[in-house]
Amino acid sequence: MRRLLAQGLDEGALGMSSGLTYTPGMYADAAELTALCEVVASRGGYWCPHHRSYGAGALEAYAEVVAIARDSGCALHLAHATMNFEVNRGRAGELLALVDAAVADGVDLTLDTYPYLPGSTTLAALLPGWAAVGGPAETLRRLTDPAARARIRADLEVHGSDGCHGVVADWDRVQVSGVREPALRPAVGLTVRQLAQRDGVEPFEAFTRLLLDDGLGTTILQHVGHEENVRAIMRHPVHCGGSDGLLTGDRPHPRAYGTFPRYLGAYVREQGVLSLPEAVRHLSATPARRLGLPDRGQVREGWVADLVLFDPGTVAEQATYDEPRRTPRGIPYVFVNGVAVMDDGRRTDALPGRAITRRSATRRPA
Repeated sequence: MRRLLAQGLDEGALGMSSGLTYTPGMYADAAELTALCEVVASRGGYWCPHHRSYGAGALEAYAEVVAIARDSGCALHLAHATMNFEVNRGRAGELLALVDAAVADGVDLTLDTYPYLPGSTTLAALLPGWAAVGGPAETLRRLTDPAARARIRADLEVHGSDGCHGVVADWDRVQVSGVREPALRPAVGLTVRQLAQRDGVEPFEAFTRLLLDDGLGTTILQHVGHEENVRAIMRHPVHCGGSDGLLTGDRPHPRAYGTFPRYLGAYVREQGVLSLPEAVRHLSATPARRLGLPDRGQVREGWVADLVLFDPGTVAEQATYDEPRRTPRGIPYVFVNGVAVMDDGRRTDALPGRAITRRSATRRPA
């Protein structure tokens, strides 16, 4: 693994990501991750983990990745760093205290958030990690085995599944956002409890039926966030905006189309959570610095002209949970490498973008 990672970094990768809530990432222990992060650090990259829990044990999960970054000397970026579920209501300050202590201790740390309360994932991700061992075929088999089903149900509804961030599943907060099988589309927009009521079964039965009928392909929204936590974290100096957007599904999370105009409209102009200069830095300069892009993220002579021209008085997201693919308003012009891709509110046919590797990022374009 270290050899493959070094090869990827030498070929131009910017760093390493880890899905520690998901299989198979959840099977990696701290020693394994530290050994890999040492390689990332040796190449000047950064580690971007989706840490083990956003619910019960969230602070312990954040502390684990901070300790790994400290021990390995690796730069750390916390992906969509939120404090979700009822167990974490009003606890953003505890996360930020951990962040401040790490930064004071010399850890090169940044984080991102999206300005919405629901999260987004797959329905199968809620299953306990043991249920995914062996791959999708084994997972589907377990969903039809009475003993395995009983164990899965206990983990979800009594103990708190690791796939559901250690909390008991709240079927009122799990909403279907997309399905693989067209025949299942009437389920889109319904919560698992509503689906169960429609079909006259218990929620766990509706949950397992959908997984089986859709071949584990169902995507969901989880309505588990807290506004006070979202606001507190987005104010932090090492914060930057990130959509965590999924573009697939019948009704993907509106953050895929609305994150950045929502920052500028709702949280700058309407609510004043961030000033306009602060927000622009959080959406441009800080991400560019984290990615190691030396000539992007600011408007400066000689730098790459990746530019978004927006009207601070009107910019706003228009994507909704019912119509998540609506494009924003108040952004008439966008330039990529100096070429207009949005011109007076209309998309052009220009395709001036190019892949950026860690090596190419250090070379200014001609």
